[in-house]
Amino acid sequence: DIAMPVKPVFSIIIPVYNRPEELDELLASILIQEYVEVFDVCIIEDGSSVKSDLIVEKYRTELPIHYFEKENTGPGPSRNFGMQKANGNYFIILDSDVILPKHYLASVAKQLEHKYTDAFGGSDAAHPNFSVLQKAINYSMTSFFTTGGIRGKKTSVGKFQPRSFNMGLSKKAFEITNGFSEMRAGEDIDLTFRLWNHGLETQFIDTAFVYHKRRNSISSFFHQTYAFGAARPKLNKMYPTTAKLTYWFPSVFILGLDLSILLLIFGIYSPILVYGLYLSLIALDASFRNKNNPIVSLLSVITSLTQFLGYGLGFLEATFSSKK
Repeated sequence: DIAMPVKPVFSIIIPVYNRPEELDELLASILIQEYVEVFDVCIIEDGSSVKSDLIVEKYRTELPIHYFEKENTGPGPSRNFGMQKANGNYFIILDSDVILPKHYLASVAKQLEHKYTDAFGGSDAAHPNFSVLQKAINYSMTSFFTTGGIRGKKTSVGKFQPRSFNMGLSKKAFEITNGFSEMRAGEDIDLTFRLWNHGLETQFIDTAFVYHKRRNSISSFFHQTYAFGAARPKLNKMYPTTAKLTYWFPSVFILGLDLSILLLIFGIYSPILVYGLYLSLIALDASFRNKNNPIVSLLSVITSLTQFLGYGLGFLEATFSSKK
């Protein structure tokens, strides 16, 4: 006989570091969920200097919240800490800078009842009330023209790799894998590879999306993408069979752009025209996806270039430093 999975009892795991205002918005969105079953919320204060205790107290009478304070160890170990303390048998792992649509928990429960897997991932989107920069960053991180849709589209290239800003993990999977590593970036991809290596199945739930604020400046977005790029060569080294040529695209893009600008000095215009055509395509697509907003369209070109530059430089530096 095939053992049926235990009906999921959700524990929402939220590490937070100096983001009480954003946590307030997330808890407000959890409060109005259409889900009627029992769940609890575990908030892990990861050594913050600006704490969220007052925000937690605001919701204590309306949500089953467990609030833990610990020294700063980074997001991965903090999520593990929360899962160790949680009461549920299925963990919903969220970043503190997301907002849930009202149907989120109900959609996850319905899909897991239809097709149970020991882990899942969902995509992210820009809320209509987000700033134009946040909408542009969301476009750059999710567009087929910039990432191939790998962060959450049914038509994405390759097998979907759940990301920790919006991820589910069964208690069984946590116990088998010991959860997240201490990596500061790429820790979610590392966990996904270990899940697969243990024969545990994952899935992409398209209805389980979140509104993801991400970064609020070009500078912070650059540093975030740089960290993502630097993490990928480490993951390639740890899991050689997962390495792909497409991971080189941002680095090749930036090097090619530099070469195209240099060729202008010698009167060779065709390479830079190709780049111009590509960036124009991004601008048009971003405009279409954001109700013809010209500011979001222009910013999407800037954030896409920032993303390529950050990821590409991080990838190159990590690749060649690891060979020394």
